[in-house]
Order: sequence, then structure tokens, then C-alpha cells
Amino acid sequence: QVQVVESGGGLVQAGGSLRLSCAASGSTFSIVAIGWYRQAPGKQRELVASITSGGTTNYADSVKGRFTLSRDNAKNTVYLQMNSLKPEDTAVYYCAADDSDYFYWGQGTQVTVSS
Repeated sequence: QVQVVESGGGLVQAGGSLRLSCAASGSTFSIVAIGWYRQAPGKQRELVASITSGGTTNYADSVKGRFTLSRDNAKNTVYLQMNSLKPEDTAVYYCAADDSDYFYWGQGTQVTVSS
């Protein structure tokens, strides 16, 4: 099994930046991809960005050019650098680790962007 814990959310003004962290533990060798998802009130959860174990990244069109994934393999941590934040980025952000059989979800971290 895999456990993931998110951190780094908060309140920021429009145009500001935040960096989210997703720390994985447990059977991390089995992880094939880690994704960041977000869910705004009244909306469905959506994929924001993902990175495979091979390093391939994918971004939602709404965040391309503003959000960047990186990782520290020694710490089993994936980072989501969020720049030029907009009020519409406000949501609970979740990290999920995929081991091909299951998605292991974190508890989420709130990101609020004020206008």
C-alpha cells in the first residue's frame, strides 16, 4: 500500500504563487504515476497535472504555463509549483498515487485565491 500526504495550501492573492507538496510513503516502488487533482465547490474533481515514474508530465489546459511539476526521488515527494494564480484556481487540491491497481488519495489541501 501507499500513503500520500499533501501540504502547502493556503490563501494567496491573485497573481501570487504557492507550492504544494505530495509526500508518498509505503510501497513507493509500485507507484507508476502521481497526479494532482482539484475540486472546487459544486464542481467535479478534475485532473490538474500528473507525472509518471518515467518523468512524463501532463497538464490540464487551464494550468499550462502557470503550474509546474517537479519531484525529489530521494524524498519520494512531488511538488506542484503554482504561479500566476487566479481566483478560479480556488479548490481543494488532492494528490493521488497510482500503482496500476489502486489510486491512493491524500486528505487534500485548501488553496484559496482572492481577487
